[in-house]
Amino acid sequence: QVVRRHILGSIVQSERSYVDSLKRILQDYRNPLMEMEPKVLSARKCQVVFFRLKEILQCHSMFQIALASRVAEWDSAEKIGDLFVASFSKSMVLDVYSDYVNNFTSAMSLIKKACLTKPAFLDFLKDMLKNTPKGHADRLSLQLALTELETLAEKLNEQKRLADQVAEIQQLSKSISDRSSLNKLLSSGQRQLLLCETLTETVYGDRGQLIKSKERKVFLLNDMLVCANINFKGQLEVSSLVPLGPKYVVKWSTALPQVQVVEVGQESGAYDKDNVVIHNAGAKKHAPAGQASHNKVYLGPPRLFQELQDLQKDLAVVEQITLLISTLHGTYQNLNMTVAQDWCLALQRMMKVKEEEIHSANKCRLRLLLPGKPDKSGRPISVMVVFITPNPLSKISWVNRLHLAKIGLREENQPGWLCPDEDKKSKAPFWCPILSCHMPAFSSKALDLQLGAAVHNPVQSSLLGFSAVSTSLPQGYLWVGGGQEGAGGQVEIFSLNRAVPRTVKSFPVASPVLCMEYIPEASEEEPAGTREPRPSPEQPPAAPHPTVCLGLRDGSIAVYGSVDTGTQCLLTCKSPGRQPVLCLRHSAEYLFAGLQDGTVAAYPRRNGGLWDPAEPPASLAVGTGPVRALLTLDETLWASCANHVTVLDATGLRAQQTFEAHPDAEASVTHMIKAGSGVWMAFSSGSSIRLFHTETLEHLQEINIATRTTFVLPGQKHVRVTSLLICQGSLWVGTDQGIIVLLPVPRLEGIPKITGKGMVSLNGHGGPVEFLAVASSTLAPDVLKGDQEEEEEGEEEKPSELDGPAPREMRKKGILLQYRLRSTSHLPGQLLSVREAPAGGAPAHTEEDGSIYEMADDPDVWVRSRPCARDAPRKEISSVAIVSGGRGYRNFNAESPRRGGDADSTLLIWQVPLML
Repeated sequence: QVVRRHILGSIVQSERSYVDSLKRILQDYRNPLMEMEPKVLSARKCQVVFFRLKEILQCHSMFQIALASRVAEWDSAEKIGDLFVASFSKSMVLDVYSDYVNNFTSAMSLIKKACLTKPAFLDFLKDMLKNTPKGHADRLSLQLALTELETLAEKLNEQKRLADQVAEIQQLSKSISDRSSLNKLLSSGQRQLLLCETLTETVYGDRGQLIKSKERKVFLLNDMLVCANINFKGQLEVSSLVPLGPKYVVKWSTALPQVQVVEVGQESGAYDKDNVVIHNAGAKKHAPAGQASHNKVYLGPPRLFQELQDLQKDLAVVEQITLLISTLHGTYQNLNMTVAQDWCLALQRMMKVKEEEIHSANKCRLRLLLPGKPDKSGRPISVMVVFITPNPLSKISWVNRLHLAKIGLREENQPGWLCPDEDKKSKAPFWCPILSCHMPAFSSKALDLQLGAAVHNPVQSSLLGFSAVSTSLPQGYLWVGGGQEGAGGQVEIFSLNRAVPRTVKSFPVASPVLCMEYIPEASEEEPAGTREPRPSPEQPPAAPHPTVCLGLRDGSIAVYGSVDTGTQCLLTCKSPGRQPVLCLRHSAEYLFAGLQDGTVAAYPRRNGGLWDPAEPPASLAVGTGPVRALLTLDETLWASCANHVTVLDATGLRAQQTFEAHPDAEASVTHMIKAGSGVWMAFSSGSSIRLFHTETLEHLQEINIATRTTFVLPGQKHVRVTSLLICQGSLWVGTDQGIIVLLPVPRLEGIPKITGKGMVSLNGHGGPVEFLAVASSTLAPDVLKGDQEEEEEGEEEKPSELDGPAPREMRKKGILLQYRLRSTSHLPGQLLSVREAPAGGAPAHTEEDGSIYEMADDPDVWVRSRPCARDAPRKEISSVAIVSGGRGYRNFNAESPRRGGDADSTLLIWQVPLML
């Protein structure tokens, strides 16, 4: 109670300060500027600067009065959440703030001082909600208030982004001749600004040395890339507060499909060497055609480039020495082929290290290959442009947005989503998912396999390049399961370490796969006592590896190890009565299975984190119909049976309460998904989805999906929801017509009410959407390291001077590689075959007893990286993709809808832009 009272005091104080600031702006600034003679700002400019401030003051003054009345009766009522809902859900508040936000850029061009665009209530409400116990009368109102303010903030931020986008394009258009084709394109209103930033263009010499650099403003539009010089010498406003803004001089512009991102060392796959000549932009003299296409250009620091060249020359010499040693007739200690091959191996490994150092130095270098004018012989000329980004995150953003923008130009994405046009201004937002690909779900076309479920197994790969991480799908493997009615099942494993998934393994199972559950490694925070120890103390408890559990129609639960591409079946559990397993969910202590006969089976974890197949699971009957959906919430488990949901104690496996989810007894709950403080449910009949509160179990909202699908298929009234998914503030809804609807929901712990009309995908399936799955992974920590961190780690890896006496003769400049384990053990690749001689023993050359570190050339087969103690917590950046499965592919955009393989099970994969 004391904490809630303090938070209330902070809200009152913040609101009072905000209202006082608004009054001071109007009384001390606006009124004097309007009345003074001669005027510093005209009445029209004053109107722009202080636009809608009086109305904002009126809204908050009314809220302050209502807030004061609640403070007076706090001891008796102790409620405040409903006041926020009543005050900030009014359309007047949104209209006033929308006008203010849309005008903000124009106001900033006249005055330099910025005003707050919205009150900072979100943090206060989150603190108040955190300190309000469950069951409190004010808790639901606070959650609703959090939702209202988050929704308001999202709308204002989106409108502010659109206003900034229009302002940037207008500023660029003013700098271009009215007769130019680029000006006509920008003025058409069809161009959308995806990203713009000030980057530093650099020109390097043939040995990696920096020749010159200059700042450029780079604009990424939805179909073109524009680079402009920046001229800051603009005319000042009469008030001398701020300039009108920089003027741009367009340096070049090119169509997006012709732009290629080229990483250092990956030039060979980016263009046709025989038909393309590369010139460095800005260089005075171009290299000859043969030399330009033959040499490998490393744009790293000159020292690293020189050391790499020295290693290449030394390796060539050592290889010649190896050939000479092979001609020896006698046997000489440490002068044999084994030693010579070890030297070659060590030099190759050091070259690998140098290439990685050059790669790290280029984490902020954006290399773009642009089309140029053909030469006199007609051969195409490609121009290499190099930009320095402010940090690695900026480069990741540019590579990712360039990649997705090019995908967005494909026919199936023009457009890819249908947005309800309420105000005639709605456009697909910049974060809109983009259809990356559609492909067969199973490699075997001989069998008519039906889809059952899919899960993503995240695995980070250290073998992917910097740009590949930015453009590939979320790293890891996608497991897809299904089967044939009355026959066996099939599992397909796809590698997602590239822009298009690739099948890496396919294997049969005894029965069709109905459901899947991915179980990650046990976290370190998990209490040690949560697992029951075995009587035999021979093997201590160990954290389990990630596993994938398959629920089969024959009543089996197959548990597979999900380390890399290994598909070892660790164990198989049987359900009570061999009932089909319809759904699976896991908690820290149990694996829960929903069965066909209305039973929930709970398999407890044993030593090592696996389950004991010999011990029968605990069972609890929740009804007579099938248990179609399970959901774990904190310490409870929700289980659906028919039109009712039973809330179970996840630890004691006791039923706490049961509530009716739908008034129609024939409408069984088929899907449950949690978002914030609510649970959305779908049903076996009807086109509605319903929202329930996680704490009070109160029914909060009902949405009819059929009203959205009619935008694509008019006249279709009978629609059924077949799949649900929550991802990054969006509720994905799949229907039996193959249509996918995207609805916005709040991200915070408020009530996930749907307030907008959302979007409808124009890409779908020819039949029901069988499942929706999310693939998500975080970018590897080494990708986000800055140059300073790299240097610090480089200093830590320097060989110690205590390794032994330095050789008497050595070059002052060059590379020292000692033939000792201690000096080479930190290098990647296979270890040297030498073994340290025992003290006092004769020097000998024998094979080393040690592990072999595999270096896989094929990025589809990954080596699991070992965590490094130096890795400090960094800001996580998630790569996200959405996978839908169903019969065939259908494009709803064409006048005669295009279909492809209606009979084949098909996967559709949408990629979401990285949120940096």
